[in-house]
Amino acid sequence: MTRVALTLVSLVAVASAQRQRLCANNPTAEKILAHELHFKSVLDKLQVDADAFVAKLPAEADPAVIPVYFHVIASSNSSEDGNIPDDQVAAQIDVLNQDYSEAGLTFELANTTRTFSEEWFTGVGPELDLQAEMKSALRQGDANALNVYTVSFANPDSEGLLGYSTFPSDFESNPSDDGVVILYQSLPGGNAAPFDEGRTLTHETGHWVGLYHTFQGGCSGAGDQVSDTPAERQPGSGCQAADTCPSNAGVDPIHNFMDYTDDSCMNQFTPGQVTRMKQQMKAYRGVVF
Repeated sequence: MTRVALTLVSLVAVASAQRQRLCANNPTAEKILAHELHFKSVLDKLQVDADAFVAKLPAEADPAVIPVYFHVIASSNSSEDGNIPDDQVAAQIDVLNQDYSEAGLTFELANTTRTFSEEWFTGVGPELDLQAEMKSALRQGDANALNVYTVSFANPDSEGLLGYSTFPSDFESNPSDDGVVILYQSLPGGNAAPFDEGRTLTHETGHWVGLYHTFQGGCSGAGDQVSDTPAERQPGSGCQAADTCPSNAGVDPIHNFMDYTDDSCMNQFTPGQVTRMKQQMKAYRGVVF
């Protein structure tokens, strides 16, 4: 079976003037179509009915445990230079578990590494050689392991980013690239307000488990491939209620973790998103619920 990889990394940027997350790259409709066709073929091969997958799971099923390898990249021993303390890492894991508690996923910190490299701390960004170098040196675990890297995004090509992630379908073709890279100041207690409550990792992990942005595709088409997330013409901002697709059912899902609203505004995944992430995790990461 020919594998079609979705090679996109999700990029989120902070525009301080607007205090808004901005997407630097989105998959094209053609890439999404190719990916979804491949995804369906994988589900068919696994004899999984995409519409009834979760319904077949035992109601009392235990959460799937995801090991987390947290890679702190810093330019010195100082927390101001990226050396995040252990209690801040623990607080971030707590936020992940809170946000995914209804999704059947539990995140357990398996290991924390600390690397002092000004070059990596300031220079790492999506599609750059330094990123590949860093990940190849540090990544741990199998397809089911979440690797998180914290950096400063000080490179001119990456400045302003909050984070980016690979998708589950990318793992087979490039295992060492798998994982999430986030701004170190976005962890709980950081100074990237209003993105300082840990929801950047929640959002990027959403991509890591196979979700698109809620505004993917705007008001037309299949959007984020999840039927119960209302269509949204453009990313949300702050926590401002809106209905940017008035001809479609529902209002903009500003409280969804896969929108771009402030951390304090985000608090939910939909049942359809939970279904999709479980399908993706089973199909591409071998996670059994």
